[in-house]
Amino acid sequence: MDDADPHIHVDRRVSQYDARVRNLLAGTFGLVGDLPETVTTGCGLRVPYAMTSARPESVTCLTCREHGHDQHVRLAEQIEQLGAMPGAVVTGAQAGRAAEHHRDLARRFAQGG
Repeated sequence: MDDADPHIHVDRRVSQYDARVRNLLAGTFGLVGDLPETVTTGCGLRVPYAMTSARPESVTCLTCREHGHDQHVRLAEQIEQLGAMPGAVVTGAQAGRAAEHHRDLARRFAQGG
């Protein structure tokens, strides 16, 4: 961990600690684990969780911005595939909205700060 690093990074597991995911888990199961003190970032550094952001406009590390873009594009594709599967628990329209949300995040990561 580099205490002198001034950049804001993105967690390597982009959506793992997303507030929506935590709220869904809390609403479904009634409990959610604590956030980690440190995380591995998209650029490979290990930094305090407080030095990360899921908000593209806040991420200042260029390598992490690229990672965030790639991860959200991949997640959008996976969501669409899952929504199209027979017996899926979400409708195609719901999957489409979720995929578009991740494509929007990918665009915002690619635009730069």
